[in-house]
Formats: sequence, structure tokens, C-alpha cells
Amino acid sequence: MDGVTLAQMGLFVATLSVAILSPGPGIVAVSQAAFSLGRRGALPYALGLAIGASAWCLVALLGLTVVFEALPLALSAFHVAGGLYLLWIAFKMWRHAVDPLPASTRAGHGFMAGFALNASNPKPGLFYASVLLSIFPDLNGFGPNASVYAVALGVELAFYLSLAAVLSAAAIRTRYFALKPWIDRAAALMIAALGVLLILRH
Repeated sequence: MDGVTLAQMGLFVATLSVAILSPGPGIVAVSQAAFSLGRRGALPYALGLAIGASAWCLVALLGLTVVFEALPLALSAFHVAGGLYLLWIAFKMWRHAVDPLPASTRAGHGFMAGFALNASNPKPGLFYASVLLSIFPDLNGFGPNASVYAVALGVELAFYLSLAAVLSAAAIRTRYFALKPWIDRAAALMIAALGVLLILRH
């Protein structure tokens, strides 16, 4: 790969994988969607989450995170808006926790909903910006940038789609339905807490 070594890519994949595995709103949301909707319903949502997260890699590659550094108020506004969006997601999840399988749940877990959830959180953008600067300090040109983004997208897709597929297994979903109110409300509390933290860090 021109301008990018295999060692750099390996380190990038390892770092990104560890970061994705850390608890966050995307993980909680895709897990709940897989439990409640099954594989067919959760996969479009997982696809949106993956592309929404990888979009921040593209933002970092284009240098738009420099805007946040130059205009702290813009970053603060994004933190507040993202936190409020997470609180709204948490509210809807809590509200429908006692519903057997509300019709609105499927509509609320489509591709665009997944994309919006991860795109509304600036933390992946800051993560990608710092990682790209540390691992690829001399990244220049369309080819190297495109290859880095392709790898980021591939890792995000592999993680979210795999999680949606595994957690939508029949045995797991059966246990979920038995404990649905508790699981959904626990997920709602986790997402709400992440939203509050995002707002407080602005």
C-alpha cells in the first residue's frame, strides 16, 4: 500500500477493534435491536451504525476535526446536541420497554436511525483524529487516505453486523423476551448516562 505500511494497518485495526469493544451507545443500541427485532430487522440498523461511526474517520481524514479545535464552541454545541439525542433514544427505549414488540420499534431501528445515532456522537471523531495522527503521521494522497477509510469501514461493518447476527439467535432472543422490560430499561439507563456524560464534557 502506497504510503501506508502493513504494520501501521495492523496497529490501526487492533486499536480500532479495542475501542469498538468498549461500552458505548452503539453497542447497547445494536444489542437491543438484535434482541427485539431479530436478524432481519437488526442488520439494517447495524449497517447504519457502522457507516455512521466510520463517517467520523472520513471527517478526520478530511481534517474537519481541526474546526473543532479552532472553534471550541462548535464542539461544545455538538456535544450537547449529541447528548440530547442519546437522551431521546433512551426515553423511547424506556417508554417501550413493557411493550411486547411495538410497531414503532422496527421503524425506529432502520438504517438512518443507526447512522444518526453514531453520527450524532463526536467522540468517534476525536478518537479517529488522535489515532490517525499517531499511527499515520505522514498520511497524504487519495490512495493512502482511501485505504485507511476502507479498513475503518470494514472493521466497523464486521463488528456491528456480527454482533447483530450473533445476538439475534433464537435461543438468545427467547431469553430476551422473558426479561424484556428489565433489559430494555437497563439499556435505556446506560444510553441516558452516556448522553448526560457527553453533555457534561462539553
